[in-house]
Amino acid sequence: SFHGALATQTPVTQPGVVRAYLLVEHGEADSMVTPQQVDAFKKEMDAAKVNYQFVSIPGAKHGFTNPDADRLSHGDHGGPDIGYNEAADKRSWADMQAFFKQVFK
Repeated sequence: SFHGALATQTPVTQPGVVRAYLLVEHGEADSMVTPQQVDAFKKEMDAAKVNYQFVSIPGAKHGFTNPDADRLSHGDHGGPDIGYNEAADKRSWADMQAFFKQVFK
């Protein structure tokens, strides 16, 4: 997940249900996902013993990998509070490549 909502429609309640490895790249400055939602997501994954990596990127907003995010943000057109962050984009891409190398050995 890159700047995902983190809410689940069907919460995982038992270990072993989710067998995939998960990578979550989250912008720490994402106003569309509350700290409570982040905590709830982590608690759900931990309780279900899901193998996941959660990366919180300082200063990154929702949409940090989208070069058009600044143009679409609330500051210009009344849209959502999103923003492109080149450093976060590159870091999350590198994280994903490392994750794939680890998972697909």
